[in-house]
Amino acid sequence: MMEEVAGAFGSSASFALRLGQTVFSSASLLFMCFGVDFYSYTAFCYLVTVMGLVIPWSVTLLVVDAYSVFIKDLQIQQRIVMIIFLGDMVLAYLSLAAACSTASVADLLLEAGGSLCPARLCGRYQMSAAMAFLSWFLSSASCLFNFWLFSSL
Repeated sequence: MMEEVAGAFGSSASFALRLGQTVFSSASLLFMCFGVDFYSYTAFCYLVTVMGLVIPWSVTLLVVDAYSVFIKDLQIQQRIVMIIFLGDMVLAYLSLAAACSTASVADLLLEAGGSLCPARLCGRYQMSAAMAFLSWFLSSASCLFNFWLFSSL
């Protein structure tokens, strides 16, 4: 049943999705934290908070997927897949909202002039938003694959 749904929980494609989520959300958090004044704007604090939730979620499921891929002795239960689906769905919505708000505030600060946000600092904020968008894309793909697995169980 695991091999029938590519990208679903417990597969090597799911391992790759979780690895990408971990890398992109960590990069987003690091780019945001390089700027000293990120706490001055609520949208930036929101992105840091959401990425702080996405990273442990992705790392935990990355370890479980690695165990499943290398040991191949993981029993997939409907209840577990439902929890993973709901967690991915909630974190995907939160990531999208954080990425959109961060991108819009960074763009607004750049348009307002260099007095509010130097170009180099706003560039880091935009890069952080881009990494958050990539993390969101992988999280939503994982959510859809696990929904597909849930409906086939």
